[in-house]
Amino acid sequence: MADSPSFEVIVLGPTGGPCEDRTTGLLVRTKSTNWSPGSIVAVDAGTMLAGIIRILKPHFPSSNSKTSRANPVLKEGPMKGLNLPFVTAEANAAYVFRELIGAFLITHPHLDHVSGLAINTPIIEAGSGPKPVAALPSVLAAIKNHVFNDVIWPNLSDEDGGAGLLTYQRLVEGGNPRFGNGESRGYVRACQGIMTKCLSVSHGRCKQRYHPESGVHHRVGSAVFNHGEPRLLRPRAISVDQPSEGYYSPARSPRLIPGEPMLATVESSAFFLRDHESGNEIIVFGDVEPDSISLEPRNRRVWETAAPKIANGKLRTIFIECSYTDSIDDVYLYGHLCPRHLVAELTVLADLVMYSRDNQYAGTDRKRKRPILGESLLDENSPRNKRTLSSSSGKARSSSSRGPYNEPLDGLSDLYTFEEFDPPDPTRWATVETPPLAGLSIYIIHIKETLKDDGSPGPRIIQELNDHSDAVRLGCSFSLPNTSEAISC
Repeated sequence: MADSPSFEVIVLGPTGGPCEDRTTGLLVRTKSTNWSPGSIVAVDAGTMLAGIIRILKPHFPSSNSKTSRANPVLKEGPMKGLNLPFVTAEANAAYVFRELIGAFLITHPHLDHVSGLAINTPIIEAGSGPKPVAALPSVLAAIKNHVFNDVIWPNLSDEDGGAGLLTYQRLVEGGNPRFGNGESRGYVRACQGIMTKCLSVSHGRCKQRYHPESGVHHRVGSAVFNHGEPRLLRPRAISVDQPSEGYYSPARSPRLIPGEPMLATVESSAFFLRDHESGNEIIVFGDVEPDSISLEPRNRRVWETAAPKIANGKLRTIFIECSYTDSIDDVYLYGHLCPRHLVAELTVLADLVMYSRDNQYAGTDRKRKRPILGESLLDENSPRNKRTLSSSSGKARSSSSRGPYNEPLDGLSDLYTFEEFDPPDPTRWATVETPPLAGLSIYIIHIKETLKDDGSPGPRIIQELNDHSDAVRLGCSFSLPNTSEAISC
């Protein structure tokens, strides 16, 4: 493990609503850079300027004070070390937004992740050049067609005759292999000192009625009836290498379920952020659902990418949502996680970390069966494995089901439809000296506040996570970041 932290993450908004002033927004910078222009990357922007002002306000006696600055550099607080070129919190917050934030990484286009970006963008000065907004093509298409479209909000982008304050950077899903070498292969520049790679995850399902690239109102990837016969539309996945031609991407394919309406996966993202100097990384998830109930399970690919980095100590922090307590039924998750499902996902990650450790210390000569998807949750003696494999509607699925990247699922997709939670085997890592996820810090974001007299559900979510984790001996720690908190990781 590295001895010193490489990143500082400032939490502007840690919740998923309903209060609009604390919705998802993180500022990330590397410890190897100072507070210099372009040294911060914002991951999501549900809350942005309001959150920065909230951080700076305590250091200014009055927002109307015009007195000279006695302390031009912040001596304390989440933005300690920041130079203050102006005399009010508001003016300095605008400075941070305009000059210090080098780019916005958007996980998905829901309002609680982009509303701050829309409302705040007009303060960007055209003379400083357009601010990059980087995301998967489908995410940018939704922002372009349904936010910055001169109807919902002015077109402030540099496309289609807009004002030129923003520029869209379409990321290659899974990383662009033309960039970087070795461990940094596929990563692209996010801001000064930070590289990023984006992987697609699933945020539930919907009946999409518009193509996510063109904005034409039909169901993307779903049945469009042509002379009474349904056909499949192939959604485009545009990369920076192919700006005008589409290609078929299994990660964005529709899922056809006999007897069910045509459904499409709501695409979200997980961003790997890499410190260019140390090579250390963190992961920031957008909204995400468990693979066990997803139309298109995609989380495993994130865990496969993360596992060797955790095993060698280069990845020690994950920011991930857990929106509800375990009291919620699966049918009401709406593309989110709760403690039982998050720990189930982390158990898959733990299997992969143990596999990586075995290879790391024993080399390739030691043969160990690579864990299959969800293996840690499926004891061969479990009653679940003795049930007839069927869908939740009672109709058997085809044994030729394939995963989101076109790999055979070996029949496991049939198990995803069971809604009950089978706890992992509590003796799985009982004899392991070091728990598989020891040293990994997991920060829980996007909690859905209930605004009831009994308080926030956050503490209960953490307790349930700890209970599930202790039962299987994962070894990781769970924390709730506070609004305006700076986290060193």
